Amino acid sequence: MCLNLCGEFVLKNLSFVSRNKSSVFLLVFALIVGGVGAQATGLLNTSSGGYLVCVNSKTKVVTHPGTTKCPTGSKKLVLGAQGIPGVNGLTGATGLSGKDGAAGKDGKTLWNGMKDPESTWGAPGDMFINSLTKTLFGPKNLDGSWPAGVVMVGAQGATGLTGATGVAGPSGPQGPGGSGPAGATGPAGAAGSSGIAIIQLSICGAGGSSLCKVGVQGPGGGTIFFVDYNDQYAGFNYLEAAPKSCESGLIAWSSDSTHSVVAVTGWAARAVGSGQANTTAMLANGATGYIGDTSGAAFYSNALASGVPAGCVTSKDDWFLGSLGEMKLMYDNLQGVGGFMAYGYWSSSEKSSDEAWNQYFDNGTLTSPFKENPLYVRPVRAF
Repeated sequence: MCLNLCGEFVLKNLSFVSRNKSSVFLLVFALIVGGVGAQATGLLNTSSGGYLVCVNSKTKVVTHPGTTKCPTGSKKLVLGAQGIPGVNGLTGATGLSGKDGAAGKDGKTLWNGMKDPESTWGAPGDMFINSLTKTLFGPKNLDGSWPAGVVMVGAQGATGLTGATGVAGPSGPQGPGGSGPAGATGPAGAAGSSGIAIIQLSICGAGGSSLCKVGVQGPGGGTIFFVDYNDQYAGFNYLEAAPKSCESGLIAWSSDSTHSVVAVTGWAARAVGSGQANTTAMLANGATGYIGDTSGAAFYSNALASGVPAGCVTSKDDWFLGSLGEMKLMYDNLQGVGGFMAYGYWSSSEKSSDEAWNQYFDNGTLTSPFKENPLYVRPVRAF
């Protein structure tokens, strides 16, 4: 074999080309690097990017032409050509779902009461409305203080113009009999009302000398929590919560959880003004074990003036177990007043044979636990 400057390489045995192509490739690569590449116009001289090598079948000379074709009688070899692209691989399986995010923070709460909020009430971000002065406070600061309130009631507007007087109607004709003799003077009527509003009556406080309004001491030594300003309820103008000294410990609504007292179940038995009738029905219902059940909430309220519990100071004997509506008024109107526990208080309104309604005094919720559950009792009186 020989190597010359014309770019020729002689192969003694052409059959070697077909039998060992890898060896030919290495040989031709050496040829290209050593000399042939020096006289060719470009090593990559095919459209596919490979190296074109021509082998003369007779002379066994290998050439590297500067064209893309081999001369007649030469065998064409393309080295290093780019192969056909392979097919795309299969799509991988879907990855596992990520974990759920953390739960968001609780929403904020709007509170209300009959006085301005105290620093121990509510949580940062809460709002508070004084229902008497119509003043809005909040949101509560992170350090536990409340910002100055904003009065939500605007100034009173000017009085409107008086309307025109209507046209007088015609006089009716005189009767045929003419005027009769004057009748005898009737007896004097009862003295009329003084015109004093309900809230101004001085029948509350020690000795009955104070104005009777929400938050003051009532005639029974407790606290007034409702005034019927609009005369909505017949038979009473005020509702009074028993003194703190007359509050029960934790007791059951009833020891019987298998019978229902129909008279204290339903919407009517939950209304304001229903507590006295509910208590009477509970005490009279011997079929469900209330008669003689001295551990029940109704019996406790009814026996309050008889020295139950020891240390209870009250001069009244008309206490009863308040309805659900009455207990809600007690919670709403005595915010921070009356010494209530941050716990549930029984009402006289039944939900079912084994459940009764109660008012929670820590967060204002209304729930219906089993009757045997121990809760507090704060009796009520109406006058």
